[in-house]
Amino acid sequence: MPLVLATILLPIAAGALLYLLPREDRTLSRAIGAAVAAATFAMLLAAGTGECSFRWLSRPFAAAFHFGATPVSFWIALLLAVCTFCAIAASRVPRARDFVALLLMLEGTMLGLFLARDLLVFALFWDLMLIPVFFALVGWGEHPATAWRYFIYNLAGGLTLLLATAAFGVIYGSTDVIGRSGAHLAGGWAGWIYAGFAFAFLVKTPVWPLHTWMPPTYSGLPAPMAAVVSAVQSKAGLYGFIAIALALMPEYVHANALPLMILGAISLIYGAVVALVQNDAKRIVAYSSLSHLGLIVIAVASGNRIALEGALVYIVAHGLFSAALFLVLGYVEEREDTRLLTRLGGLGWKNPRLAGALCVAALAALGLPGLAGFAGELVILIGVYQAGYVWAVIVALVAIVLASAYMLRLYQDIMNGPPEADVPVRADLGWIEGLAVAPLLVALVLIGVYPAPLLHP
Repeated sequence: MPLVLATILLPIAAGALLYLLPREDRTLSRAIGAAVAAATFAMLLAAGTGECSFRWLSRPFAAAFHFGATPVSFWIALLLAVCTFCAIAASRVPRARDFVALLLMLEGTMLGLFLARDLLVFALFWDLMLIPVFFALVGWGEHPATAWRYFIYNLAGGLTLLLATAAFGVIYGSTDVIGRSGAHLAGGWAGWIYAGFAFAFLVKTPVWPLHTWMPPTYSGLPAPMAAVVSAVQSKAGLYGFIAIALALMPEYVHANALPLMILGAISLIYGAVVALVQNDAKRIVAYSSLSHLGLIVIAVASGNRIALEGALVYIVAHGLFSAALFLVLGYVEEREDTRLLTRLGGLGWKNPRLAGALCVAALAALGLPGLAGFAGELVILIGVYQAGYVWAVIVALVAIVLASAYMLRLYQDIMNGPPEADVPVRADLGWIEGLAVAPLLVALVLIGVYPAPLLHP
């Protein structure tokens, strides 16, 4: 079996086999899940940009089970493997066996999406990756309506993606086009096909006003699952814009650049302002993601090569600090049984390692120089400015200032202030908890100091 295909199937098969363990198991399922995520990371490195392809359809258009990393999807796949390992290591939820199984299946389906070289396979995994998150929301979520909102919004995007893919295949004659030089579609129905792709990608990213499924989903999921979904699944739409829309229909992206820019700018400011007034710590991170992803939408819409290189850096950076924030806030909620800022304060006195982890993640999110968030933001702003969108740069700078305000408020309200005397002292981060969050924080520093490998694609 080709290595790239084995990399996709390994977490899916391992997740299914975990159901053979006793239902009450916690330790063994987490150990197996972490080992599978680590093996997936190693296999991704070994596979590199290798490919495999099996014929699927010949009529009414050619399609193939064609898998292989592009220079862009390779880094997102590595991000997924790291985040999955950290999420499984941090998992301490009821029915841990079932939860770890869903995390592994989510990893496998997302790997299938990011490594797909055929549009029809891409659309297939687009819908498959919704299933683990839906069942996680049903089983561990705070309200059943959240699961259905998530599923309906994203399934609507998936249906338009499937229709656009089928139309593309009929007109072009093949859907085996991702990463292929020279593949291009224009004229006739191409504008409508682009609209179908764009709608699906904007729902998944998401942008305002298609974002209403995101805050309840992120806040309703257990912290480890929220870490993976916010860090990687939200990048499916952005990757679609880069690898599909810009690659196959660049003139339609350029023709609609201004509407995309406006949607990205509104998301930037709206997400930052709403995050600034939230009392729920997880919703602060959720709305901050809306703001940060709006900046990447602006980079994609600009069409500038430097901005697109910065977008890849920021995609990885946002994934790292978003996952770290959700995991650390999960630790806070475990210790204090709340995530409301008005009921927290002074935790840094009792939990210095926990405070340090939240500090690094928050500083990366607000764009501190030397961390990965700053590197991505800087390159994007330079590229967008070179593309002539000065007003978008100004909007982005305002949002970056607001990011400093809400991230410092998040840290201040949770960690600073006098410790409450009537609250029992709880243990600081243990070695397993530290192991779960350390790779994310180390990667934030390494990419912030040396982002060059991500800039080459």
